[in-house]
Amino acid sequence: MAVTNKAMIIRRELFSRITKLLMEGRLVEQIDRMPIELRPKNGELSRCCVYKDRAMLKYKIMALLGFSTREDDEEITPLSTFAARALERDAISDIPLTVVDEACSACVRANYVVTNMCRGCVARPCIVNCPKHAIRFDNGKAEIDSKQCVNCGLCMKNCPFHAIVYTPVPCEESCPVGAISKDDEGIEHIDDTKCIYCGRCIMACPFGAVMEKSHLVEVVKAIKDENRKVVAMVAPAIAGQFKAPLGSIITAIRQLGFDDVIEVAAGADVTTANEAAEFVEKMAEGQAFMTTSCCPSYTEAARKHIPEVMPYVSHTRTPLYYTAQIARERYPDAALVFIGPCLAKRYEVYKDPNADYMVSFEELGAMFVAMNINVTESEQEQLDASIDGSSRGYAVAGGVLAAVRKKLGDKVDIKPHYISCLDKASIKELRAFALKPTANMVEVMACESGCVNGCNVVANNKVAARQVRELAEK
Repeated sequence: MAVTNKAMIIRRELFSRITKLLMEGRLVEQIDRMPIELRPKNGELSRCCVYKDRAMLKYKIMALLGFSTREDDEEITPLSTFAARALERDAISDIPLTVVDEACSACVRANYVVTNMCRGCVARPCIVNCPKHAIRFDNGKAEIDSKQCVNCGLCMKNCPFHAIVYTPVPCEESCPVGAISKDDEGIEHIDDTKCIYCGRCIMACPFGAVMEKSHLVEVVKAIKDENRKVVAMVAPAIAGQFKAPLGSIITAIRQLGFDDVIEVAAGADVTTANEAAEFVEKMAEGQAFMTTSCCPSYTEAARKHIPEVMPYVSHTRTPLYYTAQIARERYPDAALVFIGPCLAKRYEVYKDPNADYMVSFEELGAMFVAMNINVTESEQEQLDASIDGSSRGYAVAGGVLAAVRKKLGDKVDIKPHYISCLDKASIKELRAFALKPTANMVEVMACESGCVNGCNVVANNKVAARQVRELAEK
């Protein structure tokens, strides 16, 4: 999902600036100037005017400070007030997403539109095939009455000139579970009872209106606290980021001020052993199949939307869970910070009894920029030799099942099935699979290609997958 666009560039610039101000202790004093510095008069504009741009930046900064944009009720509260509140708070939010109203206003409801390619043909198959008589011709051109249209798409399908196009709402179209929708004012709202935290809406919105509430303030506060250790727990997918070996990335993270760095692959070793043992037990009991449980976006989808598959989901906890246990035993009073590739993990961190905060790969990259740390020039730290190589392969599609198969050897006959993109089609597939299974072990990852393609990665997923596989095979 690491497709570079201007909305993403703006977000990363904000991350870097906030980190720099936090590290220098100037956040409250300087943050009100940030929208002005980024959108000076007579500078480049994203929307209608400089004031609209600055308003959007303000609310995006609020999200990166960990607030919902709805918390600015009076619309005149300065950013410095929110910065001060962020520095004083002692808890993070359980709702990880917020929508910037000022930015979310340009997308009309999904519908079909007649373009100027319409030739006013005699056949008029659009009218003939419309079941609701929603199309009429005016001055030799077709027009669609949106009040009568039911979005069946038959007009587009039958137009010989491809003159009719479908205009979706990108965030709604990308959501596999219908968790985001417009209100009467045209603003998107996220239903947390449906959301599975896959992050598709963040990546799909061309205005950058869907924002993740960051833990950046809490993490930098912890790093600057001389009386408390801060420990980073890095997801296996990090090995494919930053165009550097994993050992160099770990060194660079230490340079940010972390007292220790633990690979989540260590927790994946525990997950592999437990999942393998559970699979053997379930098969002996006569259960038809078992699915993996490492992806929190998938387990949320199963819990909220696919009750048919819930009895078959493994009870084994995620690598993050076991790594946080290891880290908490080693550092009882430390701040434990997970560094990972996706929104779903931020939600998991909130629920985890041992993990405290999360830094995404995007945020980590911005921290490197803010602190002038060149990852490619960092020395390579020796990796933990006790970690099984297959556990470092968890980040790519097929990696979890490969680790379990390696653990079991020839003890059990595994008939695998892989789902590495949780969308509307694969959710239907899982429902059907529960009724008529064709395999006995199913690996499910919400992101295509696996965690290397999460919504917060900074590297091309194909390149990242190759790097992760190479490390896992060493």
